[in-house]
Amino acid sequence: MQIYVHRVKASIIKRHLEAFPCIALLGARQVGKSTLAKKILADIEASIYLDMEDPRDYAKLRDPLAFLEANRSDLICIDEVQRYPEIFQVFRTYLDQNSRPGQLLLLGSASRDLIKQSSESLAGRISYIEINPFVASEVNDLNRLWVQGGYPVSYQQESDISFDWRINYIRTFLERDIPALGIRIPAEKLRRFWSMLAHMNGSVLNASKLASSMGVSVPTIKNYIDILEGTFVIRQLRPFYTNTKKRLIKSPKIYIRDTGLIHCLLGIESYNDLLGHPALGNSYESFVIASLLENFPRYEACFYRSSSGAEIDLVLEKGRTKIAIEIKSSSAPSLTQGFFEALKVIQPEKAFVLAPVDTPYPLKGDIWVHSLESVLAMDF
Repeated sequence: MQIYVHRVKASIIKRHLEAFPCIALLGARQVGKSTLAKKILADIEASIYLDMEDPRDYAKLRDPLAFLEANRSDLICIDEVQRYPEIFQVFRTYLDQNSRPGQLLLLGSASRDLIKQSSESLAGRISYIEINPFVASEVNDLNRLWVQGGYPVSYQQESDISFDWRINYIRTFLERDIPALGIRIPAEKLRRFWSMLAHMNGSVLNASKLASSMGVSVPTIKNYIDILEGTFVIRQLRPFYTNTKKRLIKSPKIYIRDTGLIHCLLGIESYNDLLGHPALGNSYESFVIASLLENFPRYEACFYRSSSGAEIDLVLEKGRTKIAIEIKSSSAPSLTQGFFEALKVIQPEKAFVLAPVDTPYPLKGDIWVHSLESVLAMDF
């Protein structure tokens, strides 16, 4: 079996290790952080790997400053560091004594906000790199990636084993990983909420409606969203803002980051099941957005929607540059007048439709249809 590694991320991490004293790789459980780190450490003779889930490694850090000092010449990698949040204060003391680059490589399954003390203790000393599930530019079977998702184990297995793996992943995430962060929410309640998000994937957030359905308050719903976003399983896509007098949607869209998890939560086991499911369009939208955001990381992402229905699925912004992308799951896409009304407001430098087509072709005027592969090859 081919073992997939985030090769582009590996080169980025190596460059950062040459510039920063501390690097943190953050991402959901099982996205390949440990595999990636071990591959990098294999090329560094003076390196140590510690896993905070291994009692033997945890014991080595009973006196963390003494361990760090005893191995000062090594690159020390600490996996699942969110299980030991109080150690960040020790890191600051240690790093302040020697500013050389490449001292610590930290791996965590929660955002810097959920890992208490990390952003405050190591401000100015740490570089954060997000590791996500595999996307279209990293593998060669896009339909498999879309259906089974980009978690390495899920992508590499046969369909039935992959589905079983995702069922177990969701259970472990809710029953073990969330409580390990000190979050006390019943697993079944959070699973129900996550399943509701799968059904509304790609829709504008209506916190009041979700609160009513769950029988909780709006602040509780927002807390659930913060938890799932902070553990890298959902993302919020902000709305586009402009000084126009048009009334624009102000709430974000909610996406489950990995389509394999969407399909598992919805009971979609195969490509054929997906083709006949109402979630097809929004699932493809999630799939495309994940790949584009990973491929063009320096662009800010948002969506445009007015109260009159004018809409564009994705707007990428960098400085004054704006790129408008409408995403269609059909190989014969069509556009509404609302798309062109939105273009008049956004006034992007580039605009096109992205759909599962074999070759690019003009659709209407100067609007072309492109495949995901052709867009990923573009130089914006």
